[in-house]
Amino acid sequence: MEWFRSLMLPPQGSAFAAEVDALYMFLFWLSAVLFLGIAFAAIYFAIRYKYVPGRVTPHITHNTTLEIVWSVLPLLLCVVIFFWGLEGWMKYSVAPGESMEIQVTAKKWIWTFEYPDGSRTANDIHVPVGKPVKFIMTSEDVLHDFFVPDMRVKHDIVPGRYTEVWFTPTVLGPHHFTCAEYCGKGHSDMMGKLTVDNEADFKKWLETGGDDWKNYPPEVWGQMQREQKGCATCHSIDGTRGQGPSWKGIYGKMETMSDGKSYLVDDAYLQESMMQPNAKIVKGFEAIMPSFQGLLHPQDIRGLIAYIKTLK
Repeated sequence: MEWFRSLMLPPQGSAFAAEVDALYMFLFWLSAVLFLGIAFAAIYFAIRYKYVPGRVTPHITHNTTLEIVWSVLPLLLCVVIFFWGLEGWMKYSVAPGESMEIQVTAKKWIWTFEYPDGSRTANDIHVPVGKPVKFIMTSEDVLHDFFVPDMRVKHDIVPGRYTEVWFTPTVLGPHHFTCAEYCGKGHSDMMGKLTVDNEADFKKWLETGGDDWKNYPPEVWGQMQREQKGCATCHSIDGTRGQGPSWKGIYGKMETMSDGKSYLVDDAYLQESMMQPNAKIVKGFEAIMPSFQGLLHPQDIRGLIAYIKTLK
């Protein structure tokens, strides 16, 4: 029934996924059998014991055998499900000692990740295939939830506390993750890409940040970064007002700040706004943008600026 499982669930991307799916499918088929059994029984009894004029229903006290069966069987099923789930939960909650640790910070509406060597990314994760990875997570504002469907991983991220989750990726290529706890207006945009690399590609990515950008013109790469880094959550490209200023027609324009001063929007201004967003706050907006210092590579900054220049 693998084809049926694949219709209901996303691809299995981790060693843990098959165990989760086995329990899920057991619960699904158990629920299906119980539903059909109860439905057919209800229909049968409705027909068999329908009202007949003159028929008197006999007085029934109890049936010991029936009462034992319908009490003990559900109890046994619940016990099996409990210990099956407990075994999976124990594996899920305790990461192997050799796991690579990635620090995760969630904030409306962006994910940031820090690797053991100090590398940092936004809304983008790279992990090596076949090696356990542990995520140590916290939130800077409200409750979030780290959800990676292909890995069968989902865990709350609580402000002021640290929570952990781990998995061993087994399938090379891109996967996606998202926030599964409503966290405000930009909740649906709080997502990113998880890429599983082989060992050589992972090491290269840590050293250089990858070279995918070479395959695209700067403005196209910048457009891609707008979506991947969460810029689209606050900055529109059609002139409509969002949490931050619209990018449409902003390049070359004089912007008035909250302190009354005005500045020309040029390359230097845009780069400063990405790295030190609270240095200059545009009039009418709040200082809510996180710093992308260390989260954007030079090619990302150049691409974003080139893309903004095209938005006339």
